[in-house]
Amino acid sequence: MAQTSDLLELKSTALTAKHIELGAKMVPFAGYNMPLQYEGLTVEHLAVRSGVGVFDVSHMGEFIIRGEGAFDLVQKVTSNDVAALVDGKVQYSCFPNETGGIVDDLLVYRIDNKTYMLVVNASNIDKDWAHVSKYNTAGVEMINISDKTTLLAVQGPKAAEALQSLTDINLSEMTYYTFKKGVFAGVENVLVSATGYTGAGGFEIYFENKDADKIWNAVFEAGAAQDIRPIGLAARDTLRLEMGFCLYGNDIDDTTSPIEAGLGWITKFNHEFTNSAALLKQKEEGVAKKLVGFEMIDRGIPRHDYVIVDAEGNEIGKVTSGTQAPSLQKAIGLGYVNTAFSKVGTEIYIRIRDKQVKAQVVRPPFYKG
Repeated sequence: MAQTSDLLELKSTALTAKHIELGAKMVPFAGYNMPLQYEGLTVEHLAVRSGVGVFDVSHMGEFIIRGEGAFDLVQKVTSNDVAALVDGKVQYSCFPNETGGIVDDLLVYRIDNKTYMLVVNASNIDKDWAHVSKYNTAGVEMINISDKTTLLAVQGPKAAEALQSLTDINLSEMTYYTFKKGVFAGVENVLVSATGYTGAGGFEIYFENKDADKIWNAVFEAGAAQDIRPIGLAARDTLRLEMGFCLYGNDIDDTTSPIEAGLGWITKFNHEFTNSAALLKQKEEGVAKKLVGFEMIDRGIPRHDYVIVDAEGNEIGKVTSGTQAPSLQKAIGLGYVNTAFSKVGTEIYIRIRDKQVKAQVVRPPFYKG
């Protein structure tokens, strides 16, 4: 009975019925009933790398921060420099907490100089809202549009070709991490963003739930010549891992700092932000552990929480993400290791079923196609 009630408590996206109709294997994820896979992980993964695929990622959260003081609030709570943004530009960033960790990683969209959209992880929507609200001492207008927003990620090298007939926005001319609003599939005020979590190129498309079926159907009709396919969360995870992109809850969390996680590039110390003094000290003095990428030399697949050891079997860290990479046909992973073992080329060992399996530290991205 517990399983039935658990399923009843899961949230649906505006497209959940569509995924079930298409025969997707559905699983609980971040409180939502989400498609894990349709045809199978490897087929879907390779379809995105070489062609084009569509992910329903409507479980993600979207906050609008608007009005006088909007810039100051976003600049205070995020680690990157919001002043570097112009209208139509997107920025990857994180919310540092007060104790050296990360509340969440996010995208910051500058709509105009007084309006920003923050896109946050599904499992952290309530936590993030509370965190930003805590620093909103100036009474800046905050609107949580997560529950009424549908988000499709159309990813792959053929994405622009597949979608161009649906909009007057020139998709092939859009540069990475920019966005435009316009008419898409006959729907007005759709936000089209040249972003994604796959490293395969493509777009993320934001619109109201009421238009979900219309836009989903139009995308698949328009992309038929490019063999466009629906893609599940399983391939989303292997695609992001091949790029070395962090997954919140695995590779970064409330206890890992952006400096330890190799996110110094989104941590700009030309302005004050939450806990910036402590993070600057970390940057200047160094950290005891670092997030590294590694490839397996011996046979074995690393998994989350597997112990990483040195040649003598001393524990030096833990795996945070790992998989058999479909594009590479080799096993790869991310994990934190003592800084002495973080140099590219260092041999480390993953403890798999009481065996020490050899791996080597490499610099992500793993996939360089």
